[in-house]
Amino acid sequence: MAVLASAVDPASADHRRNREAHLEALAALDEQLALARAGGGARYADRHHGRGRLLVRERIALLLDRDSPFLELSTLAAWGTDFTVGASIVTGIGVVSGVECVIIAHDPTVRGGSMNPYTLRKNLRALDIAKRNRLPVVNLVESGGADLPTQSELFVQAGKIFQGLTELSGMGVPTIALVFGNSTAGGAYVPGMCDHAVLVDGQAKVFLGGPPLVKMATGEDADDEDLGGADMHTRVSGVGDHFAVDEHDCLRIGRQLVADLGWRKLGPGPTRPAEDPLYDPDELLGITPADFRTPVDPREVLARVVDGSRFSEYKTRYGTSLVTGWASVHGFPVGVLANARGVLFSEEAQKATEFILLANQSDTPLVFLQNTTGFMVGTTYEQGGIIKDGAKMINAVTNSTVPHFTINIGASFGAGNYGMSGRAYDPRFMFAWVNAKLAVMGAQQLAGVLSIVGKQAAEASGREFDVAADDERRRRIEAQIEAESHAFFVTSRLYDDGVIDPRDTRHVLGMALSAAHSQPIEGRRGYGVFRM
Repeated sequence: MAVLASAVDPASADHRRNREAHLEALAALDEQLALARAGGGARYADRHHGRGRLLVRERIALLLDRDSPFLELSTLAAWGTDFTVGASIVTGIGVVSGVECVIIAHDPTVRGGSMNPYTLRKNLRALDIAKRNRLPVVNLVESGGADLPTQSELFVQAGKIFQGLTELSGMGVPTIALVFGNSTAGGAYVPGMCDHAVLVDGQAKVFLGGPPLVKMATGEDADDEDLGGADMHTRVSGVGDHFAVDEHDCLRIGRQLVADLGWRKLGPGPTRPAEDPLYDPDELLGITPADFRTPVDPREVLARVVDGSRFSEYKTRYGTSLVTGWASVHGFPVGVLANARGVLFSEEAQKATEFILLANQSDTPLVFLQNTTGFMVGTTYEQGGIIKDGAKMINAVTNSTVPHFTINIGASFGAGNYGMSGRAYDPRFMFAWVNAKLAVMGAQQLAGVLSIVGKQAAEASGREFDVAADDERRRRIEAQIEAESHAFFVTSRLYDDGVIDPRDTRHVLGMALSAAHSQPIEGRRGYGVFRM
């Protein structure tokens, strides 16, 4: 396999300028990640510690194997909303007793771990990842239930949490609940529906209705422990399977439960040498332009991501705005589709379609590196069949059954987002670089289109076109789209699985690939109708 050569000059003015822009964006990312990790803040963390309890990330660290990585997901959920960054829950993939598991952990320092609409989305996404990749689930439970003021946005869809847990169990994918505190009302069904439930003495409270509700409903004066404590549930009701004397004991039991699963992956392990790239990943900060409108050669990115910088390119001379080829990441073979100059023409769509078919024939996962402004428009291209060629590519993406891994490294606009396996096309994992943009089109283009439509409407009705008002409207719309296409805004709505430092791309992909190989890797052999 050919080794990629690099023409990057880290000392060039462009490289330094791009690097400075990325470092500024990464500083902003670090600031928001710190807010997410702080949870409810120092006051509530201190109060939680004062009660003899561990913080959510302390629990996760003790659950995971020593020095093993944790791929945190949707860390900036709820960013830019009235809710705390992180949405009062931590989700991710980590190794427990040698087994890759999905971790779903409530943060009780944020309004008692209550669930808001973004918490729900984040929880459901984690369960979807567990289902599609066949990963055991460990729930670290301590939640006061639903955020009641937003119950209208929660109640109906929240049932999908319980549906997801029972569906996983029905598929033979183990689910475990480690209950550290409140698990009330609907939340009581989390330990009730998991395959295994461990309750902490003096802390776990699992009941459909707490003492105040019982008093209101029946007139009974009920005691917390008799109603839902660990002793009662492990000795009387049978809701709890294991009695833990404290949090450390609960985590020890949880690790033992995972060890006793005898869990085995069904997909193949790494088959290629997992050699580091020949070029420094730190140079990625200077390679991708700060302005997405400036094209970038994705081979320079791949040279710092794939094993040994080895890449066997497919159709090098055809459809050159899209780079396709074969490589491996941490020993896992992959096919790569990477945008080179933003716009997708008919040739690129045809090339992508063929390549996706080949990947499915050889059961090879696909990595999509998005940096596209969409499919080409104009009379020549419409007459040339850009719609039917784009439809071929989207058909291939839709019906492909090998795992897809999508990373937005610059821009992801219009139908290019769909053709390059955007969120709507269910990639196994999707991440974005900190500088990435996502929208129906760029802010200036969108504002310009609306301006043209407004001018045409004024002419059609015989009205005078208000230029000053149009200028103000354009500025307002540009500002709106710039804000809504920002990586933080996009990830806060869970349109991806997290914003990442470009330098971490190789390792994030490696962990995602490893997780996906818990399932068999099988491509589709038959497709739907391709419009020719």
